Amino acid sequence: MDVAAILELYAQGYFPLGFEDGVGWFDQRAYGTSLRALMPLDERFHVPRSLRRALNSGRFEIRINADFMGVVEGCATRGWSYSSETWLTPELAQMYLRLHRAGFAHSFESWYRGELAGGILGLALGGAFIGDSMFYAVADASKVALVRLVEHLRQRGFLLFDVQVQNPHLERFGAYEVSPREYRRRLQEALARPVRFV
Repeated sequence: MDVAAILELYAQGYFPLGFEDGVGWFDQRAYGTSLRALMPLDERFHVPRSLRRALNSGRFEIRINADFMGVVEGCATRGWSYSSETWLTPELAQMYLRLHRAGFAHSFESWYRGELAGGILGLALGGAFIGDSMFYAVADASKVALVRLVEHLRQRGFLLFDVQVQNPHLERFGAYEVSPREYRRRLQEALARPVRFV
């Protein structure tokens, strides 16, 4: 599948999952819900009190796209799935690399003592950032990256931060759910926004 076709699927609200026989495209119904989860980019975004010390300590350095494949590999090996195997297969990793080389896929990274400590993998399409996965190798690294990413998206003028499916971790930061119709409306509005991630 070429880059244009992949971007069109994202623009329609689908996201990829890797399987042994290839890459499949799904919406949130694959996880048993009709609702789509969004991270707020306004005052509804909440920084948990327990995280403030890590944010203020300066322990983590934030970098963008410094080790894109390192973030992809970190997300693949963290085992984030509803089975014992990762959804981020080698074929899907290569797809992300193609999207990165085309300027659409990005990694937002936390570094600790000169090493990649955690990060977030996602796509920027117009004013929409579609978060596909995150990982950490050092405690709080991905959480710090999430807070700094929200700040970055605000500064750049993004309208939408799609986190796909709600979970208790994201809910702590203020993630909320919208109907499919409302999601499509917000996504189309965001796609038309002429902003750049970097």
